[in-house]
Amino acid sequence: MQALRSLPPPATADQLADEMGVSVRTIYRDVDTLRSLGAVIDGAAGFGFTLIEDATLPPLGFGEEEIEALVLGLREVMAVGDPSLADSAHAALTKLRARLPAKQAHRLEHAVLTAHRYHRPPTPGIDAKALREFAWREETVRFDYEDVTGAASQRSVDPLSIVFMQASHCLMAWCHLRRDYRVFRLDRMKNLEPTRESFRPRRIPMLREFSERLRTESKA
Repeated sequence: MQALRSLPPPATADQLADEMGVSVRTIYRDVDTLRSLGAVIDGAAGFGFTLIEDATLPPLGFGEEEIEALVLGLREVMAVGDPSLADSAHAALTKLRARLPAKQAHRLEHAVLTAHRYHRPPTPGIDAKALREFAWREETVRFDYEDVTGAASQRSVDPLSIVFMQASHCLMAWCHLRRDYRVFRLDRMKNLEPTRESFRPRRIPMLREFSERLRTESKA
């Protein structure tokens, strides 16, 4: 369904097969399955397919300024997010466009506000998606780190949050080596490993404590 939304209609079976990494025959079977489940898909083999959104689903309702805010936020994520998050923001934008009334979908497509970066943030040295999952699961992780001076060390930390800070992605964490809160740049991290050690349910209170400390230090 998402591939049909993303590709210019009508999407051919060959295009869908390339997008999904499957055979053309599988695409034909999947289209038949989606139709049997209630999806309204126009077209046929040899002509391509067009997804016609189910009219029984209520459209989303947003104000005009809300549309601009959503577009700006998602395009900012596309511009500065790690590869996995940027792809997810693009997918969210296409899903949103598909569910909006025609007038608002047009406003989303041609929004006045946008986000553009001439210099993308440094590429993370680890799998940022995996790191986010470890934070959600409140699981201690281990990684190799190189600081601004080039000094290398191995860190074991409780990951709390990932923030975009001063043109780079950073991990806010409790560092077991330093026995204190620390910020680590993702592009200086390597060899991320799980430890199977849980620090649940302390992530939220720890994040609040660290955030409050940073706010206090910024005012000093």
